[in-house]
Amino acid sequence: MKKIIMILFAACVCCMVNAQPDKWVKKASKAVFTLKTFNADGSLIGSGNGFFITADGVAVSSYTPFRGAAKAVVIDAMGKEYEVKSIIGANDVYDIAKFRVDATKCQTLRTAPAAVENTSLWLLPYNAKNAYSCTAAKVKSVQKVQNDYDYYTLEATAPENTVGCPYLNANGEVVGIQQQSSSDDNTTQYAVGAAFATGLKMTGLSLNDPALKATSIKKDLPDELDQAILTLYLASTLGDAQSFVGLVDDFIAKFPQAPDGYSYKAQIMAAQDNYPEADKYMKLAIDNATDKAEARYNYAKMMYQNLIYFYDSASHAWSYEQALEQAEQAVALDPQLPYLTQKAQLLFACKRYADSYAAFQDVIGKGGRTAECFYGAARCKEQLNDTTACLALLDSAVATFSKPYLKEAAPYIYARAQALAESGKYRLAVNDYNEYENLMISQVNSEFYYIRSQVEVKARLFQQALNDLDKAIDKSPDILLYRSEKASLQIRVHLLDQAIETASECIRLFPDSSDGYLFLGLAQCLKGDKVQGVGNLLKAKDLGDAQADVLIEKYGK
Repeated sequence: MKKIIMILFAACVCCMVNAQPDKWVKKASKAVFTLKTFNADGSLIGSGNGFFITADGVAVSSYTPFRGAAKAVVIDAMGKEYEVKSIIGANDVYDIAKFRVDATKCQTLRTAPAAVENTSLWLLPYNAKNAYSCTAAKVKSVQKVQNDYDYYTLEATAPENTVGCPYLNANGEVVGIQQQSSSDDNTTQYAVGAAFATGLKMTGLSLNDPALKATSIKKDLPDELDQAILTLYLASTLGDAQSFVGLVDDFIAKFPQAPDGYSYKAQIMAAQDNYPEADKYMKLAIDNATDKAEARYNYAKMMYQNLIYFYDSASHAWSYEQALEQAEQAVALDPQLPYLTQKAQLLFACKRYADSYAAFQDVIGKGGRTAECFYGAARCKEQLNDTTACLALLDSAVATFSKPYLKEAAPYIYARAQALAESGKYRLAVNDYNEYENLMISQVNSEFYYIRSQVEVKARLFQQALNDLDKAIDKSPDILLYRSEKASLQIRVHLLDQAIETASECIRLFPDSSDGYLFLGLAQCLKGDKVQGVGNLLKAKDLGDAQADVLIEKYGK
């Protein structure tokens, strides 16, 4: 009985093949191609099928061959080869990809509306021998999958190596794309709706798509400007400099009137110390920008940042005065707060401290009551030697944050601690240093503990100072200064036995330094052991310590 059923099914299929619509099969066959993908070393890693959907080389195919590929080509029915230029979209779950090849006159297939059950379809394979034929199929069922696309179960037998080939309706329109069958039943096939594949496109976040990340073939830019800008930003954070440069060049070619591409290109040039080229691209950004104020603001920002961090190289092409000129033009066009703040910062960089203070006050008066602006105004007052105003402004900067403080407040608390210490308000300074430590406990280093210990000494918080010196030594045991300061402070508070121990450790670790011998000798003399003490002071003198002479004269009598 089973044998009879198979014979009948085969007969039906033969009838369906014979009934293929010859009116379109020859022309449609020219749109189908084979796909080959390669490693970076040129070795073949995969193959599949697909078809063109636009005359200028946009095509769809199975996705699997692209996984791990560095290069891909398609070979059309006439045997002509085209290189794949870029990937437009991919879905690894349903094994479909959309991409662009380097071609301009391609035979295409048009996508059909969704097919219903019992619709007759024809699977059109790739055939380089121009033997135009296709295999008949019938839709058994239709399911809705991702984003309401169609997925077909078909009654058909498919030749080998047809994954990615199109199923067409009686009008020669593509309904579905052949999927890899996981079933042993060769009479049942599966196809994903063609609209799913043709609808694939890049978005601003597509660079994070695992399917696209799995191939190193260049990715296309989105067609929407805002999405393309988002793509550039995302690419700039991924650390692939070579791909990013190519993407920026593609952006400029695709959106020549958008300033963003020129700005990114300028950043690339500046990173290569090619400041004349960077300057050229920033001027192109201004020329092409609709928002001239924003473009000039960005130009000033680029100059300012490079002059701050790479002054030796950037100063050959730019100056703070040039950056200020662009900032002032941005303000003249649109006096919004970020532009006014930039102008105030650049006035400070130009050492025009009174003008900078007035500019910061203008920003604050117009609602820019940020920690950054209060801090900027405080720095101006510091340069103008107005300590009282400086501290008041730093208080205002810290006051923009609420307790319990978050890490964002830490830089301003640290700045206030320094200002308090410089104005002689040591205990208040220690309080701020303590607050800073609580916020940045995982990031404070030995230098921080040393600085705080010096302020604690001035505040006569000697035990706290010794504790901080111990922390500094623990974090940086190879720095002599911290041990020397500890020995000196121990002598000052008459902890002579501890001072002798610390000084001895200095000698053991730094035998060529005079510090250990100087503090050991002084501690021994203060304990009454002048013979050994003076002997160690003499060793300190021999090692070049000028202070030793005074102590030898005092205790050597």
